[in-house]
Amino acid sequence: MALTPCNSRADEQGRELVQHGTLLFPVACYDDDLTKELVPWHWHDEIEAIYITDGEVVVAAAGEQYTLVPGDGCIINSDVMHSCWGSGTGAAVLHSVVFHPRLVGGGAESVFWQNYVQPVIGNRAFQIALLRHDDAEDRVAVRNIEDAWEACRDEPAGYEFLTREAMSKLIFLLQSHIAPEPVAASDRDLRNEARLKEMLEYIRRNLDGPITVRDIAGAAAVSESECLRCFKAGIHTTPMQYVKQLRLIRAAELLRTSALRVNEVAAACGFHEMSYFTRAFRGEYGVSPTEYRNQA
Repeated sequence: MALTPCNSRADEQGRELVQHGTLLFPVACYDDDLTKELVPWHWHDEIEAIYITDGEVVVAAAGEQYTLVPGDGCIINSDVMHSCWGSGTGAAVLHSVVFHPRLVGGGAESVFWQNYVQPVIGNRAFQIALLRHDDAEDRVAVRNIEDAWEACRDEPAGYEFLTREAMSKLIFLLQSHIAPEPVAASDRDLRNEARLKEMLEYIRRNLDGPITVRDIAGAAAVSESECLRCFKAGIHTTPMQYVKQLRLIRAAELLRTSALRVNEVAAACGFHEMSYFTRAFRGEYGVSPTEYRNQA
């Protein structure tokens, strides 16, 4: 299984389009240098287990931001919106294992699913578990993530068993020691999450055209002030800052992978003034769009 930087392209609902692994072996491992590109807000059916190898990484989920250092890690539950980026103080590298719950649980009729997997993915109050390098139990969990990642990287004989064993141990630790007792998420939290996903969907569908806060708010039938509050509480930014960030990420991808001219890339990503596009791109990536393409 080849290791790659995580490509988090999403559908109109923000759910990832990437298939992590295969139907036969639903797990994939990634090596991400966040100084080159952040991981934008997205969500997927899989559970994601992360550990930090170099520098400082900010992981955002559940309305909070957490700074992780080498040896730290985290586990992000299925269907939870999250994002990752470097802290801005130097290196920021993470390794991640993204796996579908059926890798560990099999089918819904199995004891593994009913006793261990379902209590984790069915607990909407559990969104992220932090693993700190100075906690003995957390170090065991991080070691399981490392074992799975290294098995996928090296592919020794029977690496599929090794990977599943490591993730099974992780789920057991999570279910028995980390995850709280199942608690229903509040109606307010569920409503806010649904509204935010509707607004993110609108932004993704209209990224190449003009977008205003009023437009974004209207997508979820809320006021502009409520729209601003949802973004601030859910993903710690403003709607227009998120729009700009997503446009720049898409522009960088097109510069790397397409033959479009720079002005065509700008237009495709909703930038209709080349001078503003160049300034914004340089501010995010440290080079002009043309220099970025040449380096890529």
